[in-house]
Amino acid sequence: MGAPRTAVAVVTMGNRPEEVDALLRSVAKQDVAPERIVIVGNGCPLPEFARRLSLPGEVTAVELDENLGCPGGRNAALARLREFGDVDVVVDLDDDGLLVDADVLRRVRELYAADERLGIVGFRIADELGETQQRHVPRIGGSDPMRGGYVTGFLGGGHALRMAMLDEVGDWPAEFFFAHEETDLAWRAADAGWHILYAPELLLQHPKTSPARHAIYYRVNARNRVWLVRRRLPVALVPVHLGVWVLLTLARNRSVAGLRAWFGGFLEGVREPAGERRPMRWRTVWRLTRLGRPPVI
Repeated sequence: MGAPRTAVAVVTMGNRPEEVDALLRSVAKQDVAPERIVIVGNGCPLPEFARRLSLPGEVTAVELDENLGCPGGRNAALARLREFGDVDVVVDLDDDGLLVDADVLRRVRELYAADERLGIVGFRIADELGETQQRHVPRIGGSDPMRGGYVTGFLGGGHALRMAMLDEVGDWPAEFFFAHEETDLAWRAADAGWHILYAPELLLQHPKTSPARHAIYYRVNARNRVWLVRRRLPVALVPVHLGVWVLLTLARNRSVAGLRAWFGGFLEGVREPAGERRPMRWRTVWRLTRLGRPPVI
């Protein structure tokens, strides 16, 4: 296979102009330039950085009238890339991330060129001190963040997606807005036979954060988990998955307000429509289990 044509997509709410400026400068320093760069203003006008920096590739600014959430914003970037029709792989980067190494895009191209069934490549996320939080390692338990290989999921902060895979399995679940959208996409990709690779040599530097910093975290996290399993799991596994996560939530969360919001979101997920139900096949359940993460955890 020849080298795939790549694009870089960044979604921002306009509140991190300095961080986005630094991120785009790190893209400009890559030893292989992307064919296109799409910057999405998610419910905001884009600051001038999106228009004045000298960047490689064709730069396209997309300004959305409302904040569609992270998956909705990324879908807007995908829609614009499809209009151009000249990109094979899109690299999504958080707007407060940074590409420390200059060979990231080249390595992405090489990985996709070597495996025609490679659908998703997950980057390693580390803070300024080089530390990777355990929740950012796509394996169960205290796994070594430097151990790469095929996995069952990926991180939203830094990853690459093959456009042909998205054309087959569908784009991001925009209705999720925030939380578990990566798992929904990963399970669809795995069920269609695409490979998901964790490549720790691809580093995105990212400030150390907690997902609970978002005011809607507990409610949306629980709601989307219910939606996720209603959409993607065989019926027999739905109560198992949800039962496991109820117990884990009770064990981990000491905040009464957090638990109240979480269970409110859980009930919302049960009551509200979850969207199209397309459960994975049992052979996919077994494949995910063999890769180290059965879809009940």
